[in-house]
Amino acid sequence: MDRSGIFAGDDPFAIARSWLAEAEAQEPNDPNAIALATVDADGLPNVRMVLLKEIEADAFVFYTNYDSQKGREIAASGKAAFVLHWKSLRRQIRVRGTVSREDGPQADAYFASRSLKSRLGAWASRQSEPLSSREALMAEAARVAIAKGANPPRPANWGGFRLHPVEIEFWADGAFRLHDRFRWRRTDVAADWQITRLNP
Repeated sequence: MDRSGIFAGDDPFAIARSWLAEAEAQEPNDPNAIALATVDADGLPNVRMVLLKEIEADAFVFYTNYDSQKGREIAASGKAAFVLHWKSLRRQIRVRGTVSREDGPQADAYFASRSLKSRLGAWASRQSEPLSSREALMAEAARVAIAKGANPPRPANWGGFRLHPVEIEFWADGAFRLHDRFRWRRTDVAADWQITRLNP
């Protein structure tokens, strides 16, 4: 199987980091934006954009409010999927797997690195819950700013999720819509990867 060029390598996480680094040099906005998919209790899918914050040695990490709809759905199923798509590179990466929380020191450090307004916003917003008005949200943000001060700690209901993939697909645009697709699949996170070239 020919996996030369942009598909070369024996570590899918290294390939993903390489592609993201290329995108960071070309994409005008949020090259780390992922469309994150979850399912509700009835199996109905939900998808929304979030920011991928780290590609670790064996997982992908993003952060959110655990009480949000996505947070509740991930907690219930323990699974999620996402796609990274870069128009400038004409490439995408699809990922599916199991999810665990990152709510320790790593989450604390990331929260502390965010802007003060973002940290206060995490305290003020009851993400995914009904909101009476924009003014009510701004008033709550002002109240939180007074109560929490200039160095608010990470809320207990806010932190990271680590997606451990059982499937990763690398896709690149090809002439005449004959795209290149390579799927990395394993039965569980401890198993070896099986790599398959897919029809476009």
